[in-house]
Amino acid sequence: MDPSVSPHGPLRADRPDLDAYLAADEAIDHRHPAVVERAAALRRADPVATAEAVFGFVRDRIDHSADVGRWSAAYRASDVLAAGNAVCHGKAHLLAALLRANGVPAGLCYQRLEVLHGLNSVLLPGSSWWVRLDGRGNRNGADGQFATTPATERPAWTSDPALGRHHYSTLYAAPPPVLLDGLRRARPGTAGFGYLPPELPGVA
Repeated sequence: MDPSVSPHGPLRADRPDLDAYLAADEAIDHRHPAVVERAAALRRADPVATAEAVFGFVRDRIDHSADVGRWSAAYRASDVLAAGNAVCHGKAHLLAALLRANGVPAGLCYQRLEVLHGLNSVLLPGSSWWVRLDGRGNRNGADGQFATTPATERPAWTSDPALGRHHYSTLYAAPPPVLLDGLRRARPGTAGFGYLPPELPGVA
């Protein structure tokens, strides 16, 4: 088995500069004091162990809104951390922020399901491969696991091309504008995903 080949398809970074995957922005605000503090608490002796600790924290300690019936509408990493729950996109922004705060390059990638699903990809030290990590939370049939190579990726949900369920191949440094616009429209306490685009138009 070639460790560089993902069963979920290739990933292509949308930015050539690796610094873009360490930068802070509106959604991935990893310079916020609370994010800095949590990132430090999750830091381990080596970056791979740090990445695994960060992944476990976001997957298992930050609830998915649909699993617990609490809809924070948080999408900014610091707000997700404060709320303790978010949809997959908010959780992905927090995962990216905690990784970036620890110096580990992290990006955002997407899967087309019944709604647009958000997850992450990480570039671990000494590797030239981006690896998908899905911190959605393992309830209601989801089963995301930590991985260190593309070949061992375990996203929360399987794909089925016959049903139009597939992973997109673009790896983003920041949320696409069409998605960010939708996330800004979400309202606390309002259940559902009607504000999310069903797919990323014009993207393979």
